[in-house]
Amino acid sequence: MFGGFGENVRVALTGLGANKLRSSLTMLGITIGVAAVIVLVSLGQAVETFVRGQFLGLGTNLILVFPAEDSRGVTIRLTLDEVEALDDPLRVPDGLYVMPQLNLTRVAAFNGREAQGRVRGVTDEFPTMRSRAVAAGRFFDRTEVDGLARVAVIGTTVVDRLFPETYPIGQTFRLGDVNFRVIGVMENASSPNPFAGDENDLIFVPITTASTRLSGERDLRGDRPITSVLVQARGEDSISMAAAQIRQTLREERGISFRDEDTFEIFTQDDLLESLGQITGLLTIFLAIIAGISLLVGGIGIMNIMLVTVTERTREIGLRKAVGAQKNDILMQFLIEAMVLSLLGGGIGVGIALSGALLVSSLSAELAVRVQPESILLATAISIGIGVFFGIYPANRAASLNPIDALRYE
Repeated sequence: MFGGFGENVRVALTGLGANKLRSSLTMLGITIGVAAVIVLVSLGQAVETFVRGQFLGLGTNLILVFPAEDSRGVTIRLTLDEVEALDDPLRVPDGLYVMPQLNLTRVAAFNGREAQGRVRGVTDEFPTMRSRAVAAGRFFDRTEVDGLARVAVIGTTVVDRLFPETYPIGQTFRLGDVNFRVIGVMENASSPNPFAGDENDLIFVPITTASTRLSGERDLRGDRPITSVLVQARGEDSISMAAAQIRQTLREERGISFRDEDTFEIFTQDDLLESLGQITGLLTIFLAIIAGISLLVGGIGIMNIMLVTVTERTREIGLRKAVGAQKNDILMQFLIEAMVLSLLGGGIGVGIALSGALLVSSLSAELAVRVQPESILLATAISIGIGVFFGIYPANRAASLNPIDALRYE
């Protein structure tokens, strides 16, 4: 049995070797298809890992609260008074830290230099909640937050714009019409935040200072509005409970009846990651389908060439049958030829994909494109499947030839 199979492999390889250029061009379609599938799927997985890391880089066990529209289409902004309610351990017992955030844009100026400053009012819990460190100086403390201190902690991009030749710590600069003293420089953030953009281009000031000295805005009830609220749950298993407590507290504060919808939105990291997984999963599938089209084209190319080969070798098939070759022998000969074309093309495609993944990873430090062993096994299975699927018809056609008619064929 194995001797017959080995003979069929030898004959198949001999037939392919007789037309090296044609065989190489036929394999090219499979090579490109397999390489494209592996690279694009690996790239999709790398993008998912990268974006997931960005969300996790926000901090741990975080819950984000944003304003939303009411039934009349009016956005009901969050306020500092509501933050105080959320910070009550009796109302939100599963919340560890509660931090309001106020985003503003003011012109920052120092020593004749001006830049459009992105200001973020936060509390002293910011470094802890966001897992950020101060590279130089310090972050402002609770006393400075309560005292409306005019102090600022700046990002590295702000340093480059305003203090390119000056040590920034201790310097006084103007933010809008108010003077602020730089007390710290944040450690460089490696990549943009999915919600805040470039965090190196931010000026952090106490939320109380931002809402009074830089904004001074109040809503109709006289409360000071803010942009959003960041809440850190006590543990991973208490995120859902903390989110429910936040929702109940805000509904009570806003007097929302059980019939009415929330006028705020609450997102947890789990919600964001689940949505992210769905989006990136669809993206990866979409990329795989696009690459799979080239595999289909390559398979059709194999079928086409095998049909041509059967026609060219009709007399050879008749001669082999005349000396005793069985139908299964002819079938296996041409089926093996198709599978060899497909497997060789797939193997070269895997090699190209590995090289492509290394190239992409070397060009982008943030995207670690890795070819998973499952992808290689899948590519091998696809190559075998293409060889069998697209080779079975030409092989069966060759095996079904009448030996007498084959010997008469010119």
